[in-house]
Amino acid sequence: MDSSVTEVKATPQHVCIIMDGNGRWAKKRFMPRTFGHRKGVSITRNSIEFFARAGVRYLTLFAFSSENWNRPKEEVSTLMELFFRSLKDNSAELHSQNIRIRFIGERAAFSQTLQKQIAEAEALTFNNKAMTLNIAANYGGQWDILNAIKKIGARIERGEISSDSIGQRMLESELSLAETPDPDLFIRTGGEHRVSNFLLWQLAYTEFYFTDVLWPDFSTEEMQKSLNDYAKRQRRYGKTSDQVVEVK
Repeated sequence: MDSSVTEVKATPQHVCIIMDGNGRWAKKRFMPRTFGHRKGVSITRNSIEFFARAGVRYLTLFAFSSENWNRPKEEVSTLMELFFRSLKDNSAELHSQNIRIRFIGERAAFSQTLQKQIAEAEALTFNNKAMTLNIAANYGGQWDILNAIKKIGARIERGEISSDSIGQRMLESELSLAETPDPDLFIRTGGEHRVSNFLLWQLAYTEFYFTDVLWPDFSTEEMQKSLNDYAKRQRRYGKTSDQVVEVK
């Protein structure tokens, strides 16, 4: 095992991350926010490698929210440029590491060139098994749930199902991460303590880990801290502590 990864007693199967703090990191250095985003790309690569080595099977990264379009045009343009370049530069490397790339979110707002790049990355890595990397781009949790409801509504209109047959599993089957277990560990860097419209349905019983460390400073040591903290948690899913111990 890599020296930067310490084995923990309970490795989460699915980790999701809001990579926050790029702009503030740059501002502290009297640089434009775009400088922070460029620095954040290298940390993103490090995080993918780290969590794959740690045994995490699914990693979901919040790359670009549906609300991020409201940011300054220059910043949005830079984010799109970095998005495209990262795909172009890293897809082959992730493929060689047996990592599958999946995108969740509304793609229609992206350029045709970027949509093509996304489709090619997904196709290239489709059969990879070591880890699935879910990239949430132009994604919002409310959009995800609403989109699932619309799909179910269309099935009702076609006469395929009745409203009485709608249940939790049916709704979950129409969500963006239908093929993926719900997150075990949610990480947010940058000091904010909110989920910001990220995986609203899927985070119902997820363990949360907040850190003041800004994303460009989120080193492998900080990543290890998040896993160590998770290993101390007792996941009860509504049960008492005694019940969980009895099951074990």
